[in-house]
Amino acid sequence: MSSSNQIPNLRTLVGRGRRGGLRGRARGGPGASSESSAAVRDSAVRATDQDAAGSRVSCVELGYLDDAYAKLFATQPSARRLPLLNRGSYVRTTAIDLLIDRFLATPTRGLKQIISLGAGTDTRYWRLRDKHPDTPLIYHELDFPANAASKLLSVQRHSELQDALGASDLGLAGPQQSYHSSTYNLHALDLRLLAAADTASLPDLPNLSPSANTLILSEMCLCYLQPQMVKQIMHTLTTHYLSPDTPASLVLYEPIRPNDAFGRTMISNLATRNIHLPTLLTYPELTDQRARLNEYGFVDGRGAVDTAFVWREWVSGEEKERVGQLEMLDEMEELELLLRHYCVCWGWRDGDEHRDEERDGEGGLFRRAWEGVQGNNAG
Repeated sequence: MSSSNQIPNLRTLVGRGRRGGLRGRARGGPGASSESSAAVRDSAVRATDQDAAGSRVSCVELGYLDDAYAKLFATQPSARRLPLLNRGSYVRTTAIDLLIDRFLATPTRGLKQIISLGAGTDTRYWRLRDKHPDTPLIYHELDFPANAASKLLSVQRHSELQDALGASDLGLAGPQQSYHSSTYNLHALDLRLLAAADTASLPDLPNLSPSANTLILSEMCLCYLQPQMVKQIMHTLTTHYLSPDTPASLVLYEPIRPNDAFGRTMISNLATRNIHLPTLLTYPELTDQRARLNEYGFVDGRGAVDTAFVWREWVSGEEKERVGQLEMLDEMEELELLLRHYCVCWGWRDGDEHRDEERDGEGGLFRRAWEGVQGNNAG
């Protein structure tokens, strides 16, 4: 096992070589204006998206994941990631897929809705259409305008992506940043706009249903923002865009445990690339993450596990054997260490309609969907 001052080397965490076109030491140091420093930080965050796309392609090409759409959104040449990283990407995707699949597969009245924050090149909408073709679902993605425009350009270039949007939704003519339809919506906006205290200044989100059973997803997105801003964004989403009595949930994937040698080195490495994770310091442990969900109003149930737990307890023995045959992985201790520093958290509110169902003995949608998920703590 590598010594603590070598873990994590950023190259072994995010792939070999440079990531997202960033290299060298961080810019925007002493003497730089606050505006230019903020722009550099935003650029660094936006650039992480193509690395995530490359990681998905690596996992797909090696057989970890089944994703027919991953290559269509990757704009950089395919590069095989280290086995340690491939395994981490597999566990991350598996955990989030399990929670979302259970949400979509659980019968309930009315429409279901997913709001994906900072979605980037994520292929989940297309994969979910293939997996749950009969589930009434409206999907929303919110991201920086530059990332949204890049995603739409990929859709324009590939007929299979357009076909999945449906024959009536092919209005992709010319460059654009946002796209809206009855099933899929890509909103080009800076999430920080949702933290406005004046509701009159909040941006319009076309086709977002205030009453649909809603799952909000943040996969390495909210962690880049200040905790108080995140709290305001969640309040805006759950009380302004959604009716306060609408059943709603939040699924988070973020790093944790910043205070050991691994965590401190991770923070230091990321800082040299102008990437900062404020929520990591505010919610360092799983107990903090659970309390955080309660603060956001998801008071009817919540859960939080690290991804080492996901690998041990959520992945079947048969699947572990299949994955183990894909690549030789000698660094099992390093894998455990890496997985212990990321978590998946989920919390929900049942809403008035489902509180009535619960009184009848059926239970709310999210309680039923995630019942039996290890790490769950309902009520």
